[in-house]
Amino acid sequence: MKKAIPILSCLVSVAVLAAVPVRAQKDVAGCQDHPFLTRMPQYALVECKKWDFDAQEFYDPATQGKTKVTAEGKKFWLSYQVKDEFRESSPSTLQIIRNYEMAIQKVGGQTYSWTQIGGGELHARYAKEGLEVFIRIYINQNGKGYTLTIIEKERMRQEVEADAKTMAADIGASGKAVLYGIYFDVDKAEVKPESEPALTEITKLLGQDPGLTLYIVGHTDNTGALDHNMKLSQERAEAVVKALVAKRGVAADRLKPYGVGPLAPVTTNDTEEGKAKNRRVELVKQGGPSK
Repeated sequence: MKKAIPILSCLVSVAVLAAVPVRAQKDVAGCQDHPFLTRMPQYALVECKKWDFDAQEFYDPATQGKTKVTAEGKKFWLSYQVKDEFRESSPSTLQIIRNYEMAIQKVGGQTYSWTQIGGGELHARYAKEGLEVFIRIYINQNGKGYTLTIIEKERMRQEVEADAKTMAADIGASGKAVLYGIYFDVDKAEVKPESEPALTEITKLLGQDPGLTLYIVGHTDNTGALDHNMKLSQERAEAVVKALVAKRGVAADRLKPYGVGPLAPVTTNDTEEGKAKNRRVELVKQGGPSK
């Protein structure tokens, strides 16, 4: 990733086509431009946020907005407002879009944009040598303000590899195995193709121990309403069971899906990293018949 930063840093000179000398004006304390993409020079950075791991939906430039794509990774949100001395002559929505389009396309990125009453949007995607960056520029107030949302796409590292041997050891020691290798889009319950390795290992686990029966338990973070998260976690657990039974031939009576929403976090929900760990699937060993 480090090699790509100097390439994208050339956007600093490209994205500023209409540079105008400006009076010094401080940005909000603690905020700075993203190293991959600069600002228009007439603007001050008035707000910023950062998440170590989050998701964002984009209109895919590869299909010119006909489809959407959800990118996951390190997320940045930056808000810019035109400086006071340029309020009467601030760049137009189209001028902002064209500047960023030229900058991103110059380094081989793809863009898709439109204008509308009061503003517009630009969605961009850049990929090279293992680096993938998604960008959304939302322009409001007829160009007097705009926001940058940037995702540096990378898969969240699993705390433990989801292999059958590790799962069996965890279940033997604690009665459960925690998985971070089963993926869903934000607020969706369809198992993503990237989940195949984890599903393969679950199938191996069940094949190695014909007497093993499992609860497939879905967990969410605490974002949103409790009822919604309970329903979503149940649907995700059911989707995992369906993938194992319908596509991999696991006997349906060996698996029972349950969703517990945000009721059993493994860590705090006060940080994005914590929320990412709380969004998980667990394999819990079923008990024998009651005596």
